[in-house]
Amino acid sequence: MNQQELHPKKPKGGFITMPFIIANEAFEKVASYGLLPNMIFYLMRVYNMGVTRATNIIFLWSAATNFMPLIGAFVADSFLGRFLTIGLGSIASLLGMILLWLTAMVSKASPPPCDQLAHSCKFASPAQYALLISSFGLISVGAGGIRPCSLAFGADQLDKRDNPDNDRVLESFFSWYYASAAVSVLIALTGIVYIQDHLGWKIGFGVPALLMFASTLLFFLASSLYVKQKASKSLFTGFAQVLVVAYKNRKLALALYNSNRYHHEKGSEFTMPTDKLRFLNKACVIKNPEDISSSGVVSNRWNLCTIEQVEELKALIRVIPIWSTGIMVSINISQSSFPLLQASSMDRHITSSFEIPAGSFGMFTIITITIWVVLYDRVIIPLASKIIGKKVHLGVKLRMGIGIFFSCMAMVVSGIVEHVRRSKAMEQGLSNNPHAVVNMSAMWLIPQNILSGLAEAFNAIGQTEFYYSEFPKSMSSIASSLFGVGMAIANLLASVILSFVDNLTRSQRKESWVSSNINKGHYEYYYWLLAIMTFINLIYFLVCSWAYGSCVGKVAKTSTEGNELEEKSSVPRTPLGVSMS
Repeated sequence: MNQQELHPKKPKGGFITMPFIIANEAFEKVASYGLLPNMIFYLMRVYNMGVTRATNIIFLWSAATNFMPLIGAFVADSFLGRFLTIGLGSIASLLGMILLWLTAMVSKASPPPCDQLAHSCKFASPAQYALLISSFGLISVGAGGIRPCSLAFGADQLDKRDNPDNDRVLESFFSWYYASAAVSVLIALTGIVYIQDHLGWKIGFGVPALLMFASTLLFFLASSLYVKQKASKSLFTGFAQVLVVAYKNRKLALALYNSNRYHHEKGSEFTMPTDKLRFLNKACVIKNPEDISSSGVVSNRWNLCTIEQVEELKALIRVIPIWSTGIMVSINISQSSFPLLQASSMDRHITSSFEIPAGSFGMFTIITITIWVVLYDRVIIPLASKIIGKKVHLGVKLRMGIGIFFSCMAMVVSGIVEHVRRSKAMEQGLSNNPHAVVNMSAMWLIPQNILSGLAEAFNAIGQTEFYYSEFPKSMSSIASSLFGVGMAIANLLASVILSFVDNLTRSQRKESWVSSNINKGHYEYYYWLLAIMTFINLIYFLVCSWAYGSCVGKVAKTSTEGNELEEKSSVPRTPLGVSMS
Protein backbone atom coordinates (compact mmCIF):
# COMPACT_ATOMS: atom_id res chain seq x y z
CA MET A 1 0.00 0.00 0.00
CA ASN A 2 1.54 3.31 -1.07
CA GLN A 3 1.68 6.56 0.87
CA GLN A 4 -1.21 8.14 -1.08
CA GLU A 5 -3.55 5.26 -0.17
CA LEU A 6 -2.60 5.54 3.52
CA HIS A 7 -3.18 9.32 3.51
CA PRO A 8 -5.72 10.10 0.80
CA LYS A 9 -5.75 13.68 -0.41
CA LYS A 10 -8.61 15.74 1.00
CA PRO A 11 -10.90 17.10 -1.69
CA LYS A 12 -10.56 20.83 -2.18
CA GLY A 13 -13.37 23.38 -2.15
CA GLY A 14 -16.66 22.95 -0.32
CA PHE A 15 -18.41 25.03 2.31
CA ILE A 16 -15.22 25.39 4.38
CA THR A 17 -13.99 27.98 1.83
CA MET A 18 -17.16 30.10 1.93
CA PRO A 19 -16.34 32.27 4.98
CA PHE A 20 -13.03 33.29 3.41
CA ILE A 21 -14.48 34.11 -0.02
CA ILE A 22 -17.59 35.89 1.28
CA ALA A 23 -15.57 37.79 3.92
CA ASN A 24 -13.09 38.89 1.24
CA GLU A 25 -15.69 40.68 -0.88
CA ALA A 26 -17.80 41.78 2.11
CA PHE A 27 -14.83 43.58 3.71
CA GLU A 28 -13.85 45.04 0.32
CA LYS A 29 -17.37 46.41 -0.12
CA VAL A 30 -17.47 47.91 3.38
CA ALA A 31 -14.08 49.51 2.80
CA SER A 32 -14.63 50.87 -0.73
CA TYR A 33 -18.30 51.90 -0.40
CA GLY A 34 -17.51 53.50 2.96
CA LEU A 35 -15.03 55.84 1.27
CA LEU A 36 -17.41 57.19 -1.36
CA PRO A 37 -20.25 59.04 0.46
CA ASN A 38 -18.12 61.64 2.25
CA MET A 39 -15.42 61.93 -0.41
CA ILE A 40 -16.93 65.18 -1.77
CA PHE A 41 -16.37 66.74 1.67
CA TYR A 42 -12.78 65.48 1.82
CA LEU A 43 -11.90 66.91 -1.60
CA MET A 44 -13.59 70.26 -0.87
CA ARG A 45 -12.39 70.75 2.70
CA VAL A 46 -8.94 69.12 2.66
CA TYR A 47 -7.92 69.56 -0.99
CA ASN A 48 -9.67 72.96 -1.35
CA MET A 49 -11.52 71.95 -4.54
CA GLY A 50 -14.70 73.51 -5.87
CA VAL A 51 -17.82 71.37 -6.02
CA THR A 52 -17.64 70.90 -9.81
CA ARG A 53 -14.03 69.76 -9.87
CA ALA A 54 -14.47 67.51 -6.83
CA THR A 55 -17.64 65.95 -8.25
CA ASN A 56 -15.97 65.36 -11.62
CA ILE A 57 -13.09 63.53 -9.91
CA ILE A 58 -15.61 61.33 -8.09
CA PHE A 59 -17.44 60.67 -11.39
CA LEU A 60 -14.17 59.62 -13.07
CA TRP A 61 -13.19 57.45 -10.10
CA SER A 62 -16.61 55.78 -10.17
CA ALA A 63 -16.32 55.27 -13.94
CA ALA A 64 -12.97 53.52 -13.50
CA THR A 65 -14.33 51.40 -10.64
CA ASN A 66 -17.34 50.31 -12.71
CA PHE A 67 -15.33 49.64 -15.88
CA MET A 68 -12.38 47.77 -14.36
CA PRO A 69 -14.43 44.61 -13.56
CA LEU A 70 -14.87 44.08 -17.30
CA ILE A 71 -11.08 44.10 -17.74
CA GLY A 72 -10.72 41.95 -14.63
CA ALA A 73 -13.11 39.36 -16.04
CA PHE A 74 -11.13 39.26 -19.30
CA VAL A 75 -7.79 38.88 -17.47
CA ALA A 76 -9.21 36.14 -15.21
CA ASP A 77 -10.76 34.19 -18.09
CA SER A 78 -7.84 34.52 -20.49
CA PHE A 79 -4.65 34.62 -18.41
CA LEU A 80 -4.52 34.52 -14.61
CA GLY A 81 -7.54 32.53 -13.48
CA ARG A 82 -9.93 33.70 -10.76
CA PHE A 83 -7.77 32.99 -7.69
CA LEU A 84 -4.81 35.07 -8.83
CA THR A 85 -7.06 37.86 -10.14
CA ILE A 86 -8.88 38.15 -6.79
CA GLY A 87 -5.60 37.95 -4.87
CA LEU A 88 -3.86 40.66 -6.91
CA GLY A 89 -7.03 42.78 -6.81
CA SER A 90 -7.11 42.54 -3.01
CA ILE A 91 -3.48 43.66 -2.77
CA ALA A 92 -4.08 46.58 -5.17
CA SER A 93 -7.14 47.71 -3.22
CA LEU A 94 -5.24 47.48 0.07
CA LEU A 95 -2.36 49.59 -1.31
CA GLY A 96 -4.82 52.17 -2.62
CA MET A 97 -6.52 52.50 0.77
CA ILE A 98 -3.18 52.81 2.54
CA LEU A 99 -2.18 55.63 0.17
CA LEU A 100 -5.51 57.39 0.78
CA TRP A 101 -5.03 56.99 4.55
CA LEU A 102 -1.55 58.54 4.19
CA THR A 103 -3.05 61.64 2.53
CA ALA A 104 -4.91 62.22 5.80
CA MET A 105 -2.08 61.14 8.14
CA VAL A 106 0.83 63.06 6.56
CA SER A 107 0.29 66.81 6.66
CA LYS A 108 2.50 67.47 3.62
CA ALA A 109 0.51 64.97 1.54
CA SER A 110 -2.33 67.50 1.17
CA PRO A 111 -2.47 71.30 0.75
CA PRO A 112 -2.60 73.56 3.83
CA PRO A 113 -6.03 74.73 5.08
CA CYS A 114 -7.55 77.85 3.52
CA ASP A 115 -6.68 81.21 5.07
CA GLN A 116 -10.15 82.40 6.11
CA LEU A 117 -8.99 85.94 6.88
CA ALA A 118 -7.26 86.46 3.54
CA HIS A 119 -9.91 84.44 1.69
CA SER A 120 -7.17 82.50 -0.12
CA CYS A 121 -6.68 78.80 -0.67
CA LYS A 122 -3.72 76.84 -1.99
CA PHE A 123 -4.44 74.00 -4.38
CA ALA A 124 -2.74 70.62 -4.25
CA SER A 125 0.74 70.37 -5.79
CA PRO A 126 1.33 67.91 -8.68
CA ALA A 127 2.90 65.42 -6.23
CA GLN A 128 0.00 65.70 -3.76
CA TYR A 129 -2.51 65.36 -6.58
CA ALA A 130 -0.64 62.35 -8.01
CA LEU A 131 -0.73 60.61 -4.60
CA LEU A 132 -4.50 61.12 -4.33
CA ILE A 133 -5.23 59.93 -7.88
CA SER A 134 -2.91 56.93 -7.44
CA SER A 135 -4.91 55.85 -4.39
CA PHE A 136 -8.16 56.09 -6.35
CA GLY A 137 -6.63 54.22 -9.27
CA LEU A 138 -5.38 51.33 -7.14
CA ILE A 139 -8.78 51.01 -5.41
CA SER A 140 -10.46 50.83 -8.84
CA VAL A 141 -7.97 48.19 -10.02
CA GLY A 142 -8.69 46.23 -6.85
CA ALA A 143 -12.44 46.34 -7.46
CA GLY A 144 -11.77 45.15 -11.02
CA GLY A 145 -9.98 42.09 -9.68
CA ILE A 146 -12.37 41.14 -6.88
CA ARG A 147 -15.93 41.93 -7.99
CA PRO A 148 -16.19 40.08 -11.34
CA CYS A 149 -14.55 36.92 -9.97
CA SER A 150 -15.70 36.50 -6.38
CA LEU A 151 -19.17 35.09 -7.07
CA ALA A 152 -17.94 32.73 -9.81
CA PHE A 153 -14.93 31.65 -7.69
CA GLY A 154 -17.27 30.76 -4.83
CA ALA A 155 -19.48 28.77 -7.20
CA ASP A 156 -16.35 26.90 -8.39
CA GLN A 157 -15.82 25.61 -4.83
CA LEU A 158 -19.35 24.16 -4.62
CA ASP A 159 -20.12 23.16 -8.19
CA LYS A 160 -20.00 19.35 -7.87
CA ARG A 161 -21.72 18.03 -10.98
CA ASP A 162 -22.15 14.53 -9.51
CA ASN A 163 -23.86 15.84 -6.37
CA PRO A 164 -27.67 15.47 -6.56
CA ASP A 165 -28.07 18.43 -4.20
CA ASN A 166 -25.78 20.67 -6.28
CA ASP A 167 -28.48 23.17 -7.25
CA ARG A 168 -29.60 23.58 -3.64
CA VAL A 169 -26.00 24.07 -2.47
CA LEU A 170 -25.40 26.78 -5.08
CA GLU A 171 -28.70 28.47 -4.24
CA SER A 172 -27.68 28.61 -0.57
CA PHE A 173 -24.32 30.15 -1.48
CA PHE A 174 -25.93 32.81 -3.72
CA SER A 175 -28.35 33.73 -0.92
CA TRP A 176 -25.54 34.19 1.59
CA TYR A 177 -23.48 36.06 -0.98
CA TYR A 178 -26.18 38.63 -1.77
CA ALA A 179 -27.16 38.93 1.90
CA SER A 180 -23.55 39.75 2.77
CA ALA A 181 -23.49 42.34 -0.06
CA ALA A 182 -26.56 44.08 1.36
CA VAL A 183 -25.23 44.08 4.91
CA SER A 184 -21.81 45.32 3.72
CA VAL A 185 -23.25 48.32 1.90
CA LEU A 186 -25.47 49.24 4.87
CA ILE A 187 -22.49 49.03 7.25
CA ALA A 188 -20.48 51.21 4.87
CA LEU A 189 -23.22 53.85 4.62
CA THR A 190 -23.78 53.95 8.37
CA GLY A 191 -20.77 52.76 10.39
CA ILE A 192 -17.89 54.00 8.22
CA VAL A 193 -19.62 57.30 7.44
CA TYR A 194 -20.36 57.82 11.16
CA ILE A 195 -16.69 57.22 12.04
CA GLN A 196 -15.55 59.75 9.42
CA ASP A 197 -18.03 62.36 10.68
CA HIS A 198 -17.25 61.98 14.37
CA LEU A 199 -13.65 60.71 14.58
CA GLY A 200 -12.09 62.45 11.59
CA TRP A 201 -10.42 61.42 8.35
CA LYS A 202 -7.40 59.69 9.92
CA ILE A 203 -9.51 57.06 11.67
CA GLY A 204 -12.24 57.25 9.00
CA PHE A 205 -9.75 56.18 6.30
CA GLY A 206 -7.73 53.95 8.62
CA VAL A 207 -10.65 51.64 9.43
CA PRO A 208 -11.36 50.80 5.73
CA ALA A 209 -7.63 50.13 5.22
CA LEU A 210 -7.64 47.81 8.23
CA LEU A 211 -10.74 46.00 6.94
CA MET A 212 -9.10 45.59 3.52
CA PHE A 213 -6.00 44.14 5.20
CA ALA A 214 -8.22 41.61 7.01
CA SER A 215 -9.99 40.85 3.71
CA THR A 216 -6.70 40.15 1.90
CA LEU A 217 -5.23 38.14 4.77
CA LEU A 218 -8.32 35.91 5.11
CA PHE A 219 -8.41 35.20 1.40
CA PHE A 220 -4.78 34.08 1.22
CA LEU A 221 -4.97 32.09 4.47
CA ALA A 222 -7.32 29.62 2.78
CA SER A 223 -5.22 29.33 -0.38
CA SER A 224 -4.58 25.60 0.10
CA LEU A 225 -8.31 24.89 0.41
CA TYR A 226 -9.47 26.41 -2.87
CA VAL A 227 -10.34 24.76 -6.15
CA LYS A 228 -8.26 26.83 -8.61
CA GLN A 229 -9.48 26.43 -12.16
CA LYS A 230 -7.13 27.45 -14.93
CA ALA A 231 -7.85 30.32 -17.29
CA SER A 232 -9.64 29.49 -20.53
CA LYS A 233 -10.27 31.41 -23.73
CA SER A 234 -12.34 34.54 -23.17
CA LEU A 235 -15.54 35.48 -24.97
CA PHE A 236 -13.96 38.81 -25.86
CA THR A 237 -11.35 36.98 -27.91
CA GLY A 238 -14.18 35.14 -29.67
CA PHE A 239 -15.91 38.41 -30.52
CA ALA A 240 -12.70 39.81 -31.95
CA GLN A 241 -12.22 36.67 -34.03
CA VAL A 242 -15.72 36.97 -35.53
CA LEU A 243 -15.12 40.59 -36.54
CA VAL A 244 -11.68 39.85 -38.02
CA VAL A 245 -12.81 36.78 -39.99
CA ALA A 246 -16.00 38.52 -41.20
CA TYR A 247 -13.83 41.37 -42.49
CA LYS A 248 -11.43 38.95 -44.16
CA ASN A 249 -14.37 37.24 -45.89
CA ARG A 250 -16.24 40.46 -46.74
CA LYS A 251 -16.12 39.71 -50.48
CA LEU A 252 -17.26 36.12 -49.99
CA ALA A 253 -20.79 35.19 -51.12
CA LEU A 254 -23.04 33.78 -48.39
CA ALA A 255 -24.11 30.16 -48.73
CA LEU A 256 -27.90 30.45 -48.63
CA TYR A 257 -29.86 27.49 -47.22
CA ASN A 258 -26.81 25.22 -47.25
CA SER A 259 -25.88 24.14 -43.76
CA ASN A 260 -22.84 22.20 -45.03
CA ARG A 261 -21.14 25.49 -45.88
CA TYR A 262 -21.29 26.79 -42.30
CA HIS A 263 -19.12 25.52 -39.46
CA HIS A 264 -20.77 24.62 -36.17
CA GLU A 265 -19.80 22.62 -33.11
CA LYS A 266 -20.82 18.98 -32.85
CA GLY A 267 -24.21 18.52 -31.20
CA SER A 268 -25.00 22.22 -31.56
CA GLU A 269 -28.58 23.44 -31.92
CA PHE A 270 -27.33 25.77 -34.65
CA THR A 271 -26.87 24.38 -38.15
CA MET A 272 -27.49 27.67 -39.95
CA PRO A 273 -26.82 31.24 -38.77
CA THR A 274 -29.79 33.58 -38.37
CA ASP A 275 -30.63 36.17 -41.04
CA LYS A 276 -30.15 39.16 -38.72
CA LEU A 277 -26.82 41.01 -39.12
CA ARG A 278 -26.04 38.72 -42.05
CA PHE A 279 -22.65 40.32 -42.77
CA LEU A 280 -21.31 38.53 -39.65
CA ASN A 281 -22.36 35.16 -41.09
CA LYS A 282 -19.32 35.29 -43.39
CA ALA A 283 -17.14 34.55 -40.34
CA CYS A 284 -18.44 30.95 -40.19
CA VAL A 285 -18.49 30.16 -43.93
CA ILE A 286 -16.19 27.20 -44.70
CA LYS A 287 -13.81 28.30 -47.46
CA ASN A 288 -11.38 25.43 -47.14
CA PRO A 289 -12.49 22.05 -45.66
CA GLU A 290 -8.86 21.41 -44.67
CA ASP A 291 -9.20 24.10 -42.00
CA ILE A 292 -11.26 21.58 -39.97
CA SER A 293 -9.71 18.39 -38.57
CA SER A 294 -11.44 15.00 -38.63
CA SER A 295 -12.58 15.60 -35.03
CA GLY A 296 -14.26 18.87 -36.05
CA VAL A 297 -11.67 21.20 -34.46
CA VAL A 298 -10.67 24.33 -36.37
CA SER A 299 -6.92 24.72 -36.81
CA ASN A 300 -7.01 28.55 -36.72
CA ARG A 301 -9.93 30.45 -35.14
CA TRP A 302 -8.73 33.64 -36.83
CA ASN A 303 -9.59 32.09 -40.19
CA LEU A 304 -12.86 30.32 -39.37
CA CYS A 305 -15.38 30.77 -36.54
CA THR A 306 -18.34 28.69 -35.42
CA ILE A 307 -22.00 29.63 -35.83
CA GLU A 308 -22.17 29.77 -32.03
CA GLN A 309 -19.51 32.49 -31.90
CA VAL A 310 -21.34 34.51 -34.56
CA GLU A 311 -24.70 34.22 -32.79
CA GLU A 312 -23.16 35.24 -29.45
CA LEU A 313 -21.85 38.46 -30.97
CA LYS A 314 -25.21 39.08 -32.67
CA ALA A 315 -27.00 38.69 -29.31
CA LEU A 316 -24.69 41.31 -27.80
CA ILE A 317 -25.15 43.79 -30.67
CA ARG A 318 -28.92 43.30 -30.61
CA VAL A 319 -29.33 44.36 -26.97
CA ILE A 320 -27.10 47.47 -27.23
CA PRO A 321 -29.97 49.93 -28.03
CA ILE A 322 -32.00 48.81 -24.99
CA TRP A 323 -28.82 48.69 -22.88
CA SER A 324 -28.12 52.32 -23.83
CA THR A 325 -31.48 53.40 -22.33
CA GLY A 326 -30.22 52.38 -18.89
CA ILE A 327 -27.33 54.85 -19.05
CA MET A 328 -29.59 57.82 -18.20
CA VAL A 329 -30.91 55.99 -15.12
CA SER A 330 -27.31 55.33 -14.08
CA ILE A 331 -26.48 59.03 -14.54
CA ASN A 332 -29.25 59.86 -12.07
CA ILE A 333 -28.09 57.14 -9.66
CA SER A 334 -24.55 58.54 -9.72
CA GLN A 335 -25.66 61.98 -8.47
CA SER A 336 -24.40 61.38 -4.95
CA SER A 337 -22.52 64.62 -4.27
CA PHE A 338 -25.41 67.10 -4.46
CA PRO A 339 -27.79 65.17 -2.15
CA LEU A 340 -24.88 65.01 0.31
CA LEU A 341 -24.46 68.80 0.22
CA GLN A 342 -28.23 69.19 0.60
CA ALA A 343 -28.31 66.89 3.63
CA SER A 344 -25.37 68.65 5.28
CA SER A 345 -27.23 71.97 5.07
CA MET A 346 -30.46 70.63 6.62
CA ASP A 347 -31.51 69.55 10.11
CA ARG A 348 -30.66 65.83 10.33
CA HIS A 349 -31.61 65.26 13.97
CA ILE A 350 -33.77 62.25 14.86
CA THR A 351 -33.63 63.13 18.55
CA SER A 352 -32.03 66.08 20.31
CA SER A 353 -28.83 64.06 20.81
CA PHE A 354 -28.61 62.00 17.60
CA GLU A 355 -28.49 63.05 13.97
CA ILE A 356 -28.12 60.99 10.80
CA PRO A 357 -24.77 61.58 9.07
CA ALA A 358 -25.21 63.37 5.75
CA GLY A 359 -23.44 60.54 3.93
CA SER A 360 -25.81 57.92 5.34
CA PHE A 361 -28.96 59.03 3.52
CA GLY A 362 -28.06 56.70 0.66
CA MET A 363 -28.99 53.82 2.95
CA PHE A 364 -32.66 54.65 2.34
CA THR A 365 -32.10 53.77 -1.32
CA ILE A 366 -30.57 50.39 -0.42
CA ILE A 367 -33.29 49.67 2.16
CA THR A 368 -35.96 50.50 -0.44
CA ILE A 369 -34.39 48.10 -2.96
CA THR A 370 -34.23 45.28 -0.42
CA ILE A 371 -37.77 45.80 0.88
CA TRP A 372 -39.24 46.10 -2.63
CA VAL A 373 -37.55 42.92 -3.90
CA VAL A 374 -38.84 40.94 -0.90
CA LEU A 375 -42.36 42.40 -1.22
CA TYR A 376 -42.45 41.86 -4.98
CA ASP A 377 -41.30 38.23 -4.85
CA ARG A 378 -42.99 37.11 -1.64
CA VAL A 379 -46.12 39.25 -1.30
CA ILE A 380 -47.25 41.24 -4.36
CA ILE A 381 -46.83 38.61 -7.08
CA PRO A 382 -48.26 35.66 -5.04
CA LEU A 383 -51.19 37.82 -3.85
CA ALA A 384 -51.95 39.14 -7.35
CA SER A 385 -51.78 35.61 -8.76
CA LYS A 386 -54.20 34.41 -6.10
CA ILE A 387 -56.67 37.25 -6.72
CA ILE A 388 -56.62 36.92 -10.52
CA GLY A 389 -56.58 33.14 -10.40
CA LYS A 390 -53.56 32.65 -12.64
CA LYS A 391 -49.83 33.23 -12.43
CA VAL A 392 -48.87 36.91 -12.79
CA HIS A 393 -45.50 38.19 -13.92
CA LEU A 394 -44.33 41.64 -14.96
CA GLY A 395 -42.36 41.43 -18.21
CA VAL A 396 -38.70 42.35 -17.92
CA LYS A 397 -38.94 45.22 -20.44
CA LEU A 398 -42.00 46.58 -18.64
CA ARG A 399 -40.05 46.66 -15.37
CA MET A 400 -37.16 48.45 -17.06
CA GLY A 401 -39.58 51.10 -18.37
CA ILE A 402 -41.16 51.54 -14.95
CA GLY A 403 -37.67 52.02 -13.52
CA ILE A 404 -36.95 54.83 -16.00
CA PHE A 405 -40.23 56.53 -15.01
CA PHE A 406 -39.36 56.31 -11.29
CA SER A 407 -35.90 57.72 -12.05
CA CYS A 408 -37.53 60.69 -13.79
CA MET A 409 -39.82 61.25 -10.81
CA ALA A 410 -36.86 61.04 -8.40
CA MET A 411 -35.19 63.96 -10.21
CA VAL A 412 -38.44 65.97 -10.24
CA VAL A 413 -38.92 65.48 -6.49
CA SER A 414 -35.21 66.25 -5.85
CA GLY A 415 -35.66 69.56 -7.65
CA ILE A 416 -38.81 70.44 -5.72
CA VAL A 417 -37.22 69.68 -2.33
CA GLU A 418 -34.11 71.70 -3.25
CA HIS A 419 -36.27 74.62 -4.43
CA VAL A 420 -38.04 74.69 -1.04
CA ARG A 421 -34.74 74.29 0.86
CA ARG A 422 -33.07 77.13 -1.04
CA SER A 423 -36.11 79.42 -0.57
CA LYS A 424 -35.95 78.84 3.18
CA ALA A 425 -32.20 79.60 3.16
CA MET A 426 -32.93 82.91 1.42
CA GLU A 427 -35.70 83.73 3.91
CA GLN A 428 -33.36 83.01 6.83
CA GLY A 429 -30.57 85.19 5.35
CA LEU A 430 -28.13 82.32 4.81
CA SER A 431 -27.28 82.98 1.16
CA ASN A 432 -23.64 83.87 1.93
CA ASN A 433 -23.02 80.99 4.34
CA PRO A 434 -22.73 77.62 2.52
CA HIS A 435 -22.10 75.79 5.82
CA ALA A 436 -25.20 77.07 7.62
CA VAL A 437 -27.98 74.66 8.56
CA VAL A 438 -31.40 75.61 7.21
CA ASN A 439 -34.39 75.25 9.52
CA MET A 440 -35.81 72.36 7.46
CA SER A 441 -35.77 68.66 8.25
CA ALA A 442 -33.47 66.51 6.12
CA MET A 443 -36.17 63.83 6.27
CA TRP A 444 -37.63 65.57 3.20
CA LEU A 445 -34.75 63.93 1.27
CA ILE A 446 -36.11 60.44 2.00
CA PRO A 447 -38.82 60.46 -0.75
CA GLN A 448 -36.26 61.07 -3.50
CA ASN A 449 -34.10 58.27 -2.08
CA ILE A 450 -37.11 55.94 -2.06
CA LEU A 451 -37.90 56.82 -5.69
CA SER A 452 -34.25 56.24 -6.63
CA GLY A 453 -34.38 52.87 -4.87
CA LEU A 454 -37.53 51.89 -6.80
CA ALA A 455 -35.92 53.05 -10.05
CA GLU A 456 -32.91 50.84 -9.39
CA ALA A 457 -35.03 47.90 -8.19
CA PHE A 458 -37.06 47.95 -11.41
CA ASN A 459 -34.50 49.05 -14.00
CA ALA A 460 -31.14 47.75 -12.74
CA ILE A 461 -32.41 44.32 -11.71
CA GLY A 462 -34.59 44.23 -14.84
CA GLN A 463 -31.57 44.97 -17.01
CA THR A 464 -29.51 42.17 -15.49
CA GLU A 465 -32.36 39.69 -15.89
CA PHE A 466 -32.92 40.86 -19.48
CA TYR A 467 -29.29 40.19 -20.41
CA TYR A 468 -29.25 36.78 -18.73
CA SER A 469 -32.47 35.72 -20.45
CA GLU A 470 -31.50 37.02 -23.90
CA PHE A 471 -27.92 35.75 -24.02
CA PRO A 472 -26.77 32.14 -24.45
CA LYS A 473 -25.59 30.50 -21.23
CA SER A 474 -21.98 30.82 -22.42
CA MET A 475 -22.35 34.62 -22.19
CA SER A 476 -23.34 34.78 -18.52
CA SER A 477 -20.13 36.66 -17.64
CA ILE A 478 -20.97 39.31 -20.26
CA ALA A 479 -24.52 39.52 -18.92
CA SER A 480 -23.23 40.23 -15.42
CA SER A 481 -20.78 42.88 -16.70
CA LEU A 482 -23.04 44.96 -18.97
CA PHE A 483 -24.73 46.93 -16.20
CA GLY A 484 -21.34 47.88 -14.74
CA VAL A 485 -20.14 49.05 -18.15
CA GLY A 486 -23.30 51.17 -18.43
CA MET A 487 -22.55 52.68 -15.00
CA ALA A 488 -19.00 53.50 -16.11
CA ILE A 489 -20.20 55.28 -19.26
CA ALA A 490 -22.89 57.03 -17.19
CA ASN A 491 -20.25 58.35 -14.77
CA LEU A 492 -18.26 59.80 -17.69
CA LEU A 493 -21.36 61.36 -19.26
CA ALA A 494 -22.44 62.74 -15.87
CA SER A 495 -19.08 64.48 -15.65
CA VAL A 496 -19.53 65.94 -19.15
CA ILE A 497 -23.07 67.16 -18.34
CA LEU A 498 -21.96 68.71 -15.05
CA SER A 499 -19.02 70.53 -16.67
CA PHE A 500 -21.22 71.76 -19.53
CA VAL A 501 -23.89 73.10 -17.13
CA ASP A 502 -21.23 74.72 -14.93
CA ASN A 503 -19.47 76.46 -17.83
CA LEU A 504 -22.68 77.56 -19.55
CA THR A 505 -24.46 78.94 -16.48
CA ARG A 506 -21.30 80.53 -15.04
CA SER A 507 -20.87 82.58 -18.23
CA GLN A 508 -24.46 83.86 -18.05
CA ARG A 509 -24.67 84.77 -14.34
CA LYS A 510 -22.41 85.47 -11.38
CA GLU A 511 -22.93 82.03 -9.83
CA SER A 512 -23.14 78.69 -11.59
CA TRP A 513 -26.20 76.47 -11.10
CA VAL A 514 -23.80 74.06 -9.40
CA SER A 515 -21.93 76.60 -7.30
CA SER A 516 -19.82 75.43 -4.35
CA ASN A 517 -22.13 77.64 -2.27
CA ILE A 518 -25.29 75.54 -2.37
CA ASN A 519 -27.41 78.53 -1.31
CA LYS A 520 -26.22 80.70 -4.21
CA GLY A 521 -26.45 77.96 -6.81
CA HIS A 522 -29.57 76.50 -8.37
CA TYR A 523 -29.25 72.77 -7.90
CA GLU A 524 -32.99 72.43 -8.52
CA TYR A 525 -32.52 73.58 -12.12
CA TYR A 526 -29.83 70.94 -12.56
CA TYR A 527 -32.15 68.25 -11.18
CA TRP A 528 -34.98 69.34 -13.48
CA LEU A 529 -32.63 69.26 -16.48
CA LEU A 530 -31.87 65.63 -15.63
CA ALA A 531 -35.61 64.96 -15.27
CA ILE A 532 -36.26 66.33 -18.78
CA MET A 533 -33.41 64.21 -20.19
CA THR A 534 -34.81 61.14 -18.40
CA PHE A 535 -38.29 61.74 -19.84
CA ILE A 536 -36.80 61.93 -23.35
CA ASN A 537 -34.91 58.73 -22.55
CA LEU A 538 -38.22 57.06 -21.59
CA ILE A 539 -39.60 57.82 -25.05
CA TYR A 540 -36.36 56.49 -26.58
CA PHE A 541 -36.76 53.31 -24.50
CA LEU A 542 -40.30 52.76 -25.80
CA VAL A 543 -39.00 53.01 -29.39
CA CYS A 544 -36.10 50.61 -28.70
CA SER A 545 -38.38 48.16 -26.91
CA TRP A 546 -40.81 48.17 -29.85
CA ALA A 547 -37.96 47.72 -32.36
CA TYR A 548 -36.45 44.84 -30.34
CA GLY A 549 -39.65 42.82 -30.49
CA SER A 550 -40.35 39.77 -28.35
CA CYS A 551 -37.73 38.59 -25.91
CA VAL A 552 -35.82 35.44 -26.81
CA GLY A 553 -36.37 34.16 -23.27
CA LYS A 554 -40.12 34.68 -23.49
CA VAL A 555 -42.25 31.68 -22.65
CA ALA A 556 -45.81 32.30 -23.70
CA LYS A 557 -48.41 30.15 -22.02
CA THR A 558 -51.97 30.08 -23.28
CA SER A 559 -55.19 29.53 -21.37
CA THR A 560 -58.17 27.62 -22.65
CA GLU A 561 -59.53 30.88 -24.04
CA GLY A 562 -56.27 31.47 -25.93
CA ASN A 563 -55.15 34.51 -23.94
CA GLU A 564 -51.49 35.00 -23.12
CA LEU A 565 -50.97 34.55 -19.41
CA GLU A 566 -47.40 35.47 -18.71
CA GLU A 567 -43.98 36.42 -19.90
CA LYS A 568 -41.37 34.57 -17.94
CA SER A 569 -37.62 34.93 -18.00
CA SER A 570 -35.44 31.88 -18.13
CA VAL A 571 -33.49 32.95 -15.05
CA PRO A 572 -34.42 33.94 -11.50
CA ARG A 573 -34.27 37.59 -10.50
CA THR A 574 -31.24 38.89 -8.69
CA PRO A 575 -32.12 39.22 -5.02
CA LEU A 576 -30.19 42.45 -4.64
CA GLY A 577 -29.61 45.32 -7.03
CA VAL A 578 -26.81 47.16 -5.30
CA SER A 579 -24.98 49.26 -7.88
CA MET A 580 -23.54 52.14 -5.99
CA SER A 581 -21.55 54.52 -8.14
